Amino acid sequence: MDRVFIEDLRIDTVIGIYDWERTIKQTIALDIEMAFDNTRPAATDRIEDTLDYKSVSKRLIAFVGESRFELVETLAERCAAIIRDEFGVTWLRLKLSKLGAVTGSRAVGVIIERGERTP
Repeated sequence: MDRVFIEDLRIDTVIGIYDWERTIKQTIALDIEMAFDNTRPAATDRIEDTLDYKSVSKRLIAFVGESRFELVETLAERCAAIIRDEFGVTWLRLKLSKLGAVTGSRAVGVIIERGERTP
């Protein structure tokens, strides 16, 4: 299975359950792997035939930047749904890290996989 990836996409957003978290923006980081058959774009050398990682990134930056979820689980699910529904991705693995959320750790968060993984 070919994969297109986006690594360490950092976005500031309102995220968290505590009152003080609802008044500030915190940085999250996304690492995303998306199944995509790269044989066609490799043959045509045309951006129109690819899964355009810049378009995916811009869409997620806009969505996450305006969101106000309490749980990282909810935000991860919404991001995965956008990628699958709007970009036609059949399988993805998404890691959402909330940076500096726990003293002594670089990040905490969730990793989810959605869709059917095919060879």
